[in-house]
Amino acid sequence: MKKLLFVVATSISLLVASCSQEKQTGLIWSDEFNGNELDQSKWKTIVGNGCPQLCGFGNNELQYYTDNPKNLSVENGILTISATQDSIGENGFQSAKLVTQGLASWKYGRFEVRAKIPGGKGNWPAIWMLPEKNKYGGWPRSGEIDIMEHVGYNPNMVYGTVHTESFNHMKQTEDNDSLSVASLYEDFHVFAIEWSEDKIDWYIDEKKYHTFDNRGNHNSDEWPFDQPFYMILNVAVGGSWGGKYGIANDIFPNRMEIDYVRVYALD
Repeated sequence: MKKLLFVVATSISLLVASCSQEKQTGLIWSDEFNGNELDQSKWKTIVGNGCPQLCGFGNNELQYYTDNPKNLSVENGILTISATQDSIGENGFQSAKLVTQGLASWKYGRFEVRAKIPGGKGNWPAIWMLPEKNKYGGWPRSGEIDIMEHVGYNPNMVYGTVHTESFNHMKQTEDNDSLSVASLYEDFHVFAIEWSEDKIDWYIDEKKYHTFDNRGNHNSDEWPFDQPFYMILNVAVGGSWGGKYGIANDIFPNRMEIDYVRVYALD
């Protein structure tokens, strides 16, 4: 019996190693955040309350985005985005937002981010994607893919969501699901999606918890996900969702730490 258990365990280990090797050979883009500064060939920093082509600012959020080192830093292989409480900006909060817009975008693949997520009422960290060229028109017609969102008033809960013309929170028809992660604030976790022409699957630490299917109706209002999307990393403060129950004053600086971002081709 012990020999059988050893064989089974060995087989599982080999399978996991094989799967990891397949992902590694399919790697098409990554940032491991080595060195002591942001790689500007891969990321743009957003400064202000918005950005060109409406790259995802709104929702009555309170932060002012900066490239100040206290809000954005790279050190010891970790990218840190910090939301701070400051007098600069009319709402008194600063943070950082990074985008690959104009530098890298992808149509289909596995998108994987290893990160430690901050807690606290009023924070709204996110890892998400928007279309490079808005093929079907402005938001939400051309789609949005939220790989990971967390709102601090709902401890340990992580959300995966799409927004389209047919499915979005403005109509209360958004398609999402969530997963509770017990050690969300203490440990790094891998947040990922696998996006193909047929569906989008959401994972946390390889556990699949949500699927959005292409219903095959050839209707961009339902499935605008046939065009390249770029990556966004940010920590928002307040807003219509994140600030729904107020903002705790003792959560700042509120840090999201990112170990790596990787994009793989799907088999």
